[in-house]
Amino acid sequence: MLETADLPAALGRIRRVTGLPVAFGGVVAADARHMRLTDFAGTSTLALHGLVVSAGNGLGGRVVTSARPGRVEDYAADPRISHEYDGPVTAEGLRGIAAVPVAMGGSVLAVLYAGTREPIAVGGRALDAMGRVALRLGTEVTVRREVARRMAELETAAARNALDATAREWEEVRLAHADLRTLAAEASDPTLRGRLQQISDRLVGARPGAAAANPLSPRELDVLAMVAVGCGNAEAARRLGLLPETVKSYLRNAMRKLGTHGRMETVVAARRLGFLP
Repeated sequence: MLETADLPAALGRIRRVTGLPVAFGGVVAADARHMRLTDFAGTSTLALHGLVVSAGNGLGGRVVTSARPGRVEDYAADPRISHEYDGPVTAEGLRGIAAVPVAMGGSVLAVLYAGTREPIAVGGRALDAMGRVALRLGTEVTVRREVARRMAELETAAARNALDATAREWEEVRLAHADLRTLAAEASDPTLRGRLQQISDRLVGARPGAAAANPLSPRELDVLAMVAVGCGNAEAARRLGLLPETVKSYLRNAMRKLGTHGRMETVVAARRLGFLP
């Protein structure tokens, strides 16, 4: 679920937002019993490279089991953690260290660390900034998993009946289209958001018939996609991160552009023109 570039990118962001000189991290094993440190930024030795941290042990192992951030002012002397890894940590010269979990649902996928070679505690602002980086990464992984699940379902449906989709199968396509536009609205990464929008556009292109030139804005399409699967204004607003009045405004704009006078008439017109699946 984590991609090769995820941890290096997150560690780079942590160093930028905290100003801490060293950052490193590792992926938690599927059984959640251990984690291997795999990615590093700012280290001066190989002491931590490949280190396997058992769940519950040391600072990172405690973060794995608790799923909560942690920090120590002076790693080798801190009485709140076990000290199986004092050797490699001391060899790297690290003293003050903080660690945060990258979580998906109730599972910890990885741990991100940042530290200094001075015996000082990582401040609350720096720890909060690390938490935001970890939350962003966890959200992106969750979105990718949901996209993969949805696309697998659609591919299965297409394989069953590629040329003669039933009404039920088209309803599944419409639900997936609405979900993908919701996920795109939630994604903080512009690249990921653009990819989600491309996938949702492919679902529209899968419907028989060529689309006319589309006068609707992306947000107007987002709102119509929600209406098409039965969402009221309040639910559409919640899913898209908008105010209900803003949803109404987008609906009015879509009606004006398509020359329609009601919610479902507008959806039907958008489908007929190929703007919605």
